[in-house]
Amino acid sequence: MLTNRFLAMLDARGRIFLGVILAAIVLVPILNLVVPTGSSLHVPTWLVSLMGKYLCYAILALALDLVWGYAGILSLGHGAFFALGGYAMGMYLMRQIGARGVYANPILPDFMVFLNWKELPWFWHGFDMFPFAMLMVLLAPGLLAFVFGWFAFRSRVTGVYLSIITQALTYAMLLAFFRNDMGFGGNNGLTDFKDILGYPVQSDMTRLVLFLLTLLALALCYILARAIVTSKAGKVLVAVRDAESRTRFLGFRVEHYKLFVFTLSAMMAGLAGALYVPQVGIINPSEFQPGNSIEVVIWVAVGGRGTLVGAAIGAILVNLAKTTFTTGALAPYWLFALGALFVLTTLYMPKGVIGTFAEWREKRREKAVLAANASTTPAE
Repeated sequence: MLTNRFLAMLDARGRIFLGVILAAIVLVPILNLVVPTGSSLHVPTWLVSLMGKYLCYAILALALDLVWGYAGILSLGHGAFFALGGYAMGMYLMRQIGARGVYANPILPDFMVFLNWKELPWFWHGFDMFPFAMLMVLLAPGLLAFVFGWFAFRSRVTGVYLSIITQALTYAMLLAFFRNDMGFGGNNGLTDFKDILGYPVQSDMTRLVLFLLTLLALALCYILARAIVTSKAGKVLVAVRDAESRTRFLGFRVEHYKLFVFTLSAMMAGLAGALYVPQVGIINPSEFQPGNSIEVVIWVAVGGRGTLVGAAIGAILVNLAKTTFTTGALAPYWLFALGALFVLTTLYMPKGVIGTFAEWREKRREKAVLAANASTTPAE
């Protein structure tokens, strides 16, 4: 019964997406650990870490698509929620260093010793415990989104005005976290991590496990998002996106639905940030840059807004192109290429890669049906 409901919730696109994730969970460890290093099928550890980074971006894009594609909330501040989740994980990892830091202080991180801090700030307490840190990974961005959304949605701030305010939010966070007296490492941020749950962060096995956990998190976030958009609440969200005033006139508390999905989306973004930090080895205020949040919008637009799967694929494709583009002499021109990609997508593929492919496939199917009907119709 539960299995039938689960399968009914997924469309063909979702089944393929989860199937690819399941195949990656099985195949990547084999290709990384079992296949010899000299083989063309071997997947090196650096590539596993790079793919893990892309998957974190895919979760972030999925979170944005949930609010933009289905509720019409164009957030230009989701990078702030991503960074908050990353900082929560970074604080846990810093507390695990202990006396192995440069200054050998068992309590204070190195940057606090360097700045002559005498005691650990109150908001750092508890981050030596992994369960507490994971709670903060979800609670910190979720609480910020809830408070922000409570005032914004109750005030009926919508459209471009809401987008500008979310961008101002992430810029304000950028300025705050740059300050040394905030207690988050200032411009340098948090880095030089040693262990996670007692396992070396830099070890090949740890990196593989983090990659697999990121895959699993992507699958679970997709299932959760899909369950929401196919539910009655999801239909209300689509109605809010398409005709907010009419939905409000019908008696629905629009601000409640918006607040729910916005807060949930922020928590998903925070989870993506928490998985991102141990795989890249650093978190600093640059993650709050408004440009990062704008890039997430481009990922979703390229993949296909309102498709969930397309958002994740768009994030992977654009970042793969970015890695390829910026490793050579064309690196200074990446932003121009990214802008051109967004313009071309808007003009010629407004439904993104997934939406355009689905439209093309539907047209081919219609032509095949018409051709079949024409061949079976008797001549007069």
